[in-house]
Amino acid sequence: MTNIQDNSQEREELHKSIWAIADDLRGAVDGWDFKNYVLGVMFYRFISENISHYVQDWAKNAGDDSFVYADCPDDEIDDNLRQQLIAEKGFFIYPSQLFCTVLKNAKQDLDLNINLGNIFKAIESATKGTESEHNFAGLFDDIDLHSNKLGGNVPDRNKRLVKILEGVDRMKLRYQNGIDAFGDAYEYLMSMYASNAGKSGGEFFTPQEVSQLLARIATIGKTSVDKVYDPACGSGSLLLQVSKVLGNDKVGDGFFGQEINITTYNLCRINMFLHNVSFNKFDIVHQDTLLKPMHSGMEFEVIVSNPPYSIKWDGDANPTLIDDPRYSPAGVLAPKSKADLAFVMHSLHHLKNSGTAAIVCFPGIFYRSGAEQKIRQYLIDKNLVDAVIALPNNLFYGTPISTYVLVLKSSRPNMSTVQFVDASQEFVKITNNNRLSQSNISRIVEAIRDKQDQEYFSKNVSIEAIKEQNYNLSVSTYISKRDERQKIDIDQLNAMIVDIVKKQVELREAIDDIVATLQSSR
Repeated sequence: MTNIQDNSQEREELHKSIWAIADDLRGAVDGWDFKNYVLGVMFYRFISENISHYVQDWAKNAGDDSFVYADCPDDEIDDNLRQQLIAEKGFFIYPSQLFCTVLKNAKQDLDLNINLGNIFKAIESATKGTESEHNFAGLFDDIDLHSNKLGGNVPDRNKRLVKILEGVDRMKLRYQNGIDAFGDAYEYLMSMYASNAGKSGGEFFTPQEVSQLLARIATIGKTSVDKVYDPACGSGSLLLQVSKVLGNDKVGDGFFGQEINITTYNLCRINMFLHNVSFNKFDIVHQDTLLKPMHSGMEFEVIVSNPPYSIKWDGDANPTLIDDPRYSPAGVLAPKSKADLAFVMHSLHHLKNSGTAAIVCFPGIFYRSGAEQKIRQYLIDKNLVDAVIALPNNLFYGTPISTYVLVLKSSRPNMSTVQFVDASQEFVKITNNNRLSQSNISRIVEAIRDKQDQEYFSKNVSIEAIKEQNYNLSVSTYISKRDERQKIDIDQLNAMIVDIVKKQVELREAIDDIVATLQSSR
């Protein structure tokens, strides 16, 4: 227990110092616009130290304890070593290109922004034609070293770059005392940027406690899984949370995701590397999931996702979509103005027979009529819905709305009920937001795992009862709210009223007596 408390305190102190540095670095630049510089340079530092330690461990195992990779001249690195490093690590960096080398010479480098840009291009180019090319292609594109956000001219940009390099260097990012410092700090910074960015922040980062809830629900009864998938993966926090819940190396074949936003796509790939996920254990692609799925033919044991709420899509304006095997089973497409159930049908199509999907959804899709009702009917008639959970409002960055979690299973033998959980009151208040505590998360997960019925909280509802409600899957339809109103004793209230009236009469008579006395004394 002491070690856990020490780690927690150390992590909190680390977080505070990292955010203070990151916030100071941006100066007058908006934090959301500046995040790519801090996060990108943090990644650059990580891969520099990662490859240095890797080569130095080689040397130590060969009997040379004094070898320092950063001190080695570039021309002494032969091509065989270079190719071996790319094959094993997925990337290569010459000693002269390392973070520590660039930092040492940064203040004197009048072409720092150009030279740093060339290093980023060289790191990417080194992977071309190799297995890891896909993982590094365009990875540094969002770090614009010629942007006016860094400064109005080259000297000013270089001064800001020096400050960023020095700031990232001051961050105490080491692997020690059980803390994966780089990955932990990266996720913390992303959460801080998201919380300060309003709506746009919520689109790229799911709060960690929500990610944990989905990961725990999707892995109930599992000690390891083969593949994890998120069709709208954002910065990858949901994917990585599955590994955190099950334990390292418990996701055998790796992490798979698709993301339409190029900046977020790059952040996701960086997030994978910073959590020590090998390049051959993740496949993150940049494309429109609903129109151009990039993992066709693949099935996944665990799917966790927080897709964008009620975005527009082609829907029935594209006549080919109704024949798409992802959407055709329902016989109808999600409305053009609300793609939520298109993401649900896409996820279901990729769900393995023994798999579970946990998807954050907008509440409206659970009760609206029309095409959405027909899709719900398909899901219920095919016995694919395992649970529906109402979450508290104000959990997500940039929006106060409440949300639901839809739990799907491809195979539910002998199950003739759907579990509904009203977790809308399961939260703790922290500043302006609500948060799920560990006890909140555990209560929800245990109710789902054990199929518990708890008054005002969870209830197993028969398929037939749901059909009678026209396939309405709104939690409030099946779970009543606790009546928090104060109960009133009518007899006691009447007695109080009689007593008040009596006192009013007595008071009025006393006042009349006083007035009469005053008048007679004139």
